[in-house]
Amino acid sequence: MSHSIDIQTTEHELAFEGFRFVARTASAGSSATEPVVVLGGSSQDRFSWLRYERWLLPHATVLTLELPGYGCADPLPVEYGMDFLADTVCHATDTLALGRVNVFGACFGASIALRYAQRHPDKIARLMLGGTAAEVSPEYVASARRWRRMVDDGLFDAMAQDMVKQFMAPPGNGVVRRRAAVARLMGQRFASLTERELAMDITHHERLLTHPWSLPHPAITAPALVFTGEHDTITPPVVGRGVAQGLAARFTTIKESDHLVQIERDSDLADLMARFFTDQSLDDLPYLNPVEHFVSA
Repeated sequence: MSHSIDIQTTEHELAFEGFRFVARTASAGSSATEPVVVLGGSSQDRFSWLRYERWLLPHATVLTLELPGYGCADPLPVEYGMDFLADTVCHATDTLALGRVNVFGACFGASIALRYAQRHPDKIARLMLGGTAAEVSPEYVASARRWRRMVDDGLFDAMAQDMVKQFMAPPGNGVVRRRAAVARLMGQRFASLTERELAMDITHHERLLTHPWSLPHPAITAPALVFTGEHDTITPPVVGRGVAQGLAARFTTIKESDHLVQIERDSDLADLMARFFTDQSLDDLPYLNPVEHFVSA
């Protein structure tokens, strides 16, 4: 017998330093842990993580954001970096009186999440970072420049296919769940970007090339978990492990997935989030490779 839960959702129109943005809160009245703030990648909006709410709401209130530069929020000039976006997140949690929060960041969102933990340590209960790096790789720099040229030349379909190729592990690079379906989905997603969304996307890529992805200091004080898909080629496990080591965090990889683990293994990632944010054991989970623990030097 299935039990439906009573979900309350509210959309909040907010502004920070002149830039309008949108926050979405969802609650089912459960609070086994502090609210969970979800920060997604560069092409994502406040609805990209909607399906995660049903798994997380039994444990906590969930906040998803359309920060400046995302979705229907105001465009954000490239001069504004991750510090500004982290402070925008802090402005949202303060305005909504959420108190201390758990912060989850994936890909571009991981860079914002880490900066949030460094700049506002008293506001954060736990930090979870997926598909992250200490710096942007030379391969990504080359890709971002190529995408800019493709946009300028009007080669949108070619760019969509190229982006899918960059974000997914090559065929034959190990088993990736739902690989063909996810490749199709991502191809359609990139190909259907509006002119406005495309401009925002390109600005995001250029933001990554002109601002540091990660700063080593100050040290974070919150418990942290870094993860990636075991076949991730854009932010490979060796890179994520290095980030975890620098943060004195835990590190693991999710089986049969690549950089797009949040689509390929959504229910498993949601389970990992719920377990980490409620301080449950992460040992012997069927979808995880062994968790490594790093301590500060």
